[in-house]
Amino acid sequence: MGLFTGTTFHDLGDLYRAQLRDLYDAEQRVAEVLPRMQEKAGDARLKHSFGDQITETQAQIARLEKAFTLLGETAKGQTCEATRGLIKEAEETLDADGEGHVLDAALIANAQRIQHYNIAGYGCLTHFAKRCGQEEASSLFAESADEAGASDRRMTQIAEERVNAEAAAA
Repeated sequence: MGLFTGTTFHDLGDLYRAQLRDLYDAEQRVAEVLPRMQEKAGDARLKHSFGDQITETQAQIARLEKAFTLLGETAKGQTCEATRGLIKEAEETLDADGEGHVLDAALIANAQRIQHYNIAGYGCLTHFAKRCGQEEASSLFAESADEAGASDRRMTQIAEERVNAEAAAA
């Protein structure tokens, strides 16, 4: 079921909770695939960046769990179809054979698509939480959005400085 399918939103709080459950599920899924992406990466900087993302994802999950606690709720995900699709694409890369630099470029593309979803999700949560009087949660989400943005910029730098040129030369 999609994020908005069969859901009734009576107020912004309902939408906030739905988005929170969606992103919690998304981060759980990302946490499962990142170690495989790190293992598949050939470039040392890319491997290191995936290691950073693993650590950041665990921190983001903890922040989401804290936001649930601030609402007086138990952390619970709602299937994030978007992330399921993004991870399915990443798994196709993980299962692929080919030239290492080209595979690294594909992994970067996969990771950046995932990060862009997270940037958007955390941006929405930041503002929804603030409007719902959840200032502490809003700050937590802003921190996660900043991390996701920094991760995206690291991936771009790795791609532009080395991986894409080496993939093009393959």
